[in-house]
Amino acid sequence: MGGGGGPQGESEDLPQANVKRVVKAKLQELALGHYGEERDVAVNKDALLAFSESAKIFIHFLSATANEICRESKRQTINADDVLKAVEELDFPEFSEPLMRCLAAFRRDQDAKKLDKRKSSGAATPRKRKSDGNFVDGETANGDYEDTPMADDEDTTET
Repeated sequence: MGGGGGPQGESEDLPQANVKRVVKAKLQELALGHYGEERDVAVNKDALLAFSESAKIFIHFLSATANEICRESKRQTINADDVLKAVEELDFPEFSEPLMRCLAAFRRDQDAKKLDKRKSSGAATPRKRKSDGNFVDGETANGDYEDTPMADDEDTTET
């Protein structure tokens, strides 16, 4: 699995600049809440390594659990729902809601990009995706999607 001629562990290392940015942002957010002002928070290299290794272990653990969920469903490709179920199964329910919001935002962004691409190419309107990954035709007023039969006629009106 390792590439570039180095030890396998190096290929799995998280980018230290990203780890440092995430850790410092969270610590600054906590300092703002605790002290009521922004404070520069220093994190030494050993602490960054500990954060990085902890995150890597968590990713491995979550991946293995999501893979088991996927295999139980007789599939070979892990999807976002497998990861969300793994988070629940690993007793991290506080992560579920933020992850679902992030996934929904990602899917909306992807759908918007596809729609923009289709509009610029003159293609038909794409089908929309529900949070469970299934596609539907219509979106309700509150932003939810409802299942509607596929139809060739475009005589739907908004109220």
